[in-house]
Amino acid sequence: MNETVFELIGDPDTASRFVFTCEHATNLLPEWTAADADRPLVEDHWGWDIGAAALSRALVEATGSWAVLSCYSRLVCDPNRHPSEASFVVAEVGGHGLSFNRDVTAVERARRRERYFDPYHGAIDAALRHRLARGVPPILCALHSFTPHYGGTSRTMEVGVLFDVHEEAGRCLSVALDDEGFATAINEPYSGKDGLIYAARRHGRRHEVPYLELEVRQDLIDTRESAAAIGARLARALAASAG
Repeated sequence: MNETVFELIGDPDTASRFVFTCEHATNLLPEWTAADADRPLVEDHWGWDIGAAALSRALVEATGSWAVLSCYSRLVCDPNRHPSEASFVVAEVGGHGLSFNRDVTAVERARRRERYFDPYHGAIDAALRHRLARGVPPILCALHSFTPHYGGTSRTMEVGVLFDVHEEAGRCLSVALDDEGFATAINEPYSGKDGLIYAARRHGRRHEVPYLELEVRQDLIDTRESAAAIGARLARALAASAG
């Protein structure tokens, strides 16, 4: 296991069907030192999904499941984007050029893919193969978070259920989340039908298992305590929707 690229948490031999992933778990820059002007952006939502790692840990504990978490910032390279996309490695965010991504060459993009992206996705593949070999058909759920405000607009939804082909499962989970008292939205603030659930789709299709992505508003999970409370509610909704 390459601990600088991904982290496995939970029980690989659990009876739980859930395998969680967290593509934007941290804002660590393993090989780089951010310039002073970069730091506020690295620490903000541009660098990671605030609260998503704490939520992942809470859900693993509440469901007795297994998860794969990234150990590098999405600004190194984005594990939730195809490497051919321009946004796989971004030169600037929020109108600010990033010092450590200035003049990134095609060779460097390929190196980052090999060093960071491929091992992370290899870990997800291995986790799903393990669960299938154990005879436990997994449900793959990617965990992300979103900002309460974006582009001058307040986002009133608390949880978004993102899917492309698994509409029945997504709507069933949405109902269960409503029953838990969440303000739930389907395919918001982003849509799974627009190619924005890359990691879940890639592995769900490869292993022929159902897959969804959950987006949780960051102000609900920005402390360990709040993430644990939200995680307990999400766990109940996930269990109810999975039957």
